[in-house]
Amino acid sequence: RSAGIMASHEEFFQGIPAIKYEGAQSKNLLAYRYYNAEEVILGKPMKDWFRFAVCYWHTWRGMGSDPFGGPTRRWNFDDGTESVGNAIRRLRAHFEFLQKLGVGFYCFHDRDIAPEGMDLAETNKLLDQVIDEAEKLQKATGIKLLWGTANLFSHPRYMNGASTNPDAHVFAYAAAQVKKAMEVTHRLGGENYVFWGGREGYMSLLNTDMKAELSHFAKFLKMAAAYKKEIGFQGQLLIEPKPLEPTKHQYDFDAGNVIGFLRTYGLDKDYKLNLEANHCTLAGHSFEHELTLASDSNLLGSIDANTGDTLLGWDTDQFNTDVKSLTLAMLVVVKQQGLGSGGFNFDAKLRRESTEPEDLFYAHIGSIDAFARGLRNAARLTEDRALDSLVEERYKSYKDGIGARIESGEATFAELEKWVLQQGEPQQRSARQEKFEMILNNYTL
Repeated sequence: RSAGIMASHEEFFQGIPAIKYEGAQSKNLLAYRYYNAEEVILGKPMKDWFRFAVCYWHTWRGMGSDPFGGPTRRWNFDDGTESVGNAIRRLRAHFEFLQKLGVGFYCFHDRDIAPEGMDLAETNKLLDQVIDEAEKLQKATGIKLLWGTANLFSHPRYMNGASTNPDAHVFAYAAAQVKKAMEVTHRLGGENYVFWGGREGYMSLLNTDMKAELSHFAKFLKMAAAYKKEIGFQGQLLIEPKPLEPTKHQYDFDAGNVIGFLRTYGLDKDYKLNLEANHCTLAGHSFEHELTLASDSNLLGSIDANTGDTLLGWDTDQFNTDVKSLTLAMLVVVKQQGLGSGGFNFDAKLRRESTEPEDLFYAHIGSIDAFARGLRNAARLTEDRALDSLVEERYKSYKDGIGARIESGEATFAELEKWVLQQGEPQQRSARQEKFEMILNNYTL
């Protein structure tokens, strides 16, 4: 058995060793070639730059179903029942997977880690039983909870939304569910709590009071922020934007939309953003655009590490191996010196046609290595100031003279008109986009 794997339970992933760093020349597909957890990059170990997490829902509850067909895989530890015993077996397999992968964090929804009962009281008791086991496993392994969240979108009661539902009874039920989810996240030492408004939006404006729904959404988030303080939870509250799916229009459409919403309702001191790459592109933006916008607003809190397929128009949640894109993403993270209490959660799933346990390892190893390459590239770009110096050169006119007065807010329209009449027509200056792209390519290894 691999060192470090819990000896008190059966081994679920037999024949798969603990994944180690072997370097770029390694031909071993069950090894890291670029991710060396303890290697120091820009003054910080790689593991601390990333704080990688494995999501519970896609990894263990997504069994390959799609709108055109049923499940294609079944894990040998999962008997398919919604029993506490099965939930605990699944949880033990999850922790073995994390240990073998060498990942120190995980994330879950309340309803994918534990079964739902006949009513809220029974459901809470079932959740507590599973959380008891999670607490023991965390203590035994040193693995931590990056964030918890509540599933407020799968049950039919939420078909018209949760906090934005026109029925106050549903709003109250959602509040009770989040209350419990925050409590167990706090109990497990979770470092963040996430809100993804899966059905917080509308299908038709004809039957929707948008103003009321946005107001109710804000009130819900204010209640959550107040309850965080009440229970002494020190973690960061996060909102995850998504433009559409399952509703036609989601209220948390993209980073800019959420930032505006938080500022409008005075929530920007309590919440930051958890950005998912696939959601960014669904909103018509690049991953690095959304990261930059959130970071520049001091609101980038955590990242869901995945990607989409440019030829498909839905949330495919694939493992990201695009090194150039991840280099640009890591430039943003490096610039803000990391994600603080946040991390990189693999909100990604195997393709329907991938059905073996080894596929889970290949998927995570490949993406972890791609992110590691992105960090290494970003570090070299940062140390050499290969792009920064050129960007500074483009904007140097704001460092002195009339540009400095514009920057300080002292200039007026009348002053600028007078200055232009004296100086005449501006010189045309090349943006040199191709030069920037060439430099990026030269640093992308």
